[in-house]
Amino acid sequence: MKIAIVREQADGERRVAATPETVKKFGALGADVAIEAGAGLNASIADADYAAAGATVADRAATVASADIILGVQGPAPHSIAGAKPGAWIVAGLNPFGDRGRIASYAAAGFEALAMEFMPRITRAQSMDILSSQSNLSGYKAVLDAAAEYGRAFPMMMTAAGTVSAAKLFVMGVGVAGLQAIATARRLGAQVSATDVRAATKEQIESLGAKAIFVEKVAGIEGEGAGGYATEMSDEYKAAQAELVSGHIAKQDIVITTALIPGRPAPRLISDAQIATMKPGSVIVDLAVEQGGNVEGAVAGEIVERHGVKIVGHRNMPSRLAADTSALFARNLYNFLSAFWDKEKNAPVLDDEIGTAIRLTQGGKIVNERLLG
Repeated sequence: MKIAIVREQADGERRVAATPETVKKFGALGADVAIEAGAGLNASIADADYAAAGATVADRAATVASADIILGVQGPAPHSIAGAKPGAWIVAGLNPFGDRGRIASYAAAGFEALAMEFMPRITRAQSMDILSSQSNLSGYKAVLDAAAEYGRAFPMMMTAAGTVSAAKLFVMGVGVAGLQAIATARRLGAQVSATDVRAATKEQIESLGAKAIFVEKVAGIEGEGAGGYATEMSDEYKAAQAELVSGHIAKQDIVITTALIPGRPAPRLISDAQIATMKPGSVIVDLAVEQGGNVEGAVAGEIVERHGVKIVGHRNMPSRLAADTSALFARNLYNFLSAFWDKEKNAPVLDDEIGTAIRLTQGGKIVNERLLG
């Protein structure tokens, strides 16, 4: 069993899919590990560290030659891994809805593509969930980015020269990233409030010491779909939420938006008219900017200013903390493969529940129902 780890080629991608820790663990399972030279440099991991952990460090062609499994953060270009074994697994974040052409190319090449972002949100798969591990640090970083752009202090400060008021920070979308944003902003001393379409998050918001801002009078709408993800809301709810949020946003110094719906463009949460009600010098961080954005006027990869308000739209937020996010991502991959490792076959053997959920291609065809439906 040969496991290959390739160097990421996507623009701005600094993460790596394995660390010396996971290389050593794969070796203990009985796998031979090969890693492309320089794969970990942007995540502060030297080639010598991989070699010391037992990996073979080589160029890309030698790394993928006869590989049974190829690990990546993002899916490698199909032509760049042509030397792998027929039917080799590609295990990575594959962006199945946004990069269908690449998925079709994997099928045509005979690879079995496994999309880690399709991992079901069930108890036994929590340690394999790349979306949660990466979103956690994204929420943390979003607050730091907001603090860097905000021209004032976060905490209330009482000085001999007078009092500095605490910054007011509003989180929209309370999944993993939103909860970490709340916790981080509270640690920095901000006055924090938050909202979400899922009624179940109200208790979570309040448990972190933040104020919950919720639509109260629209009955029968919970906003939670399969796996705990948010769902598309009714027009009645959207109108009620827009009215509530508009009044609240005008009083905020910082807003962080995190709302995503799998397989669909990010929902629009903040309009240009709402931005215009905010005070000059306020900051909005849009964590959904790469999926179309929660904020009108947000631009992926840029910090723009509208009505005196800065809108931060950094791409690939997890990559901005590459050392830590790589460590977590690599553990997700190891936890996944090791959970299904068959000692007699010296290879992982997937069960139906998780295998069917994450398998995109097999036998030269696209087989995942979420892509075929």
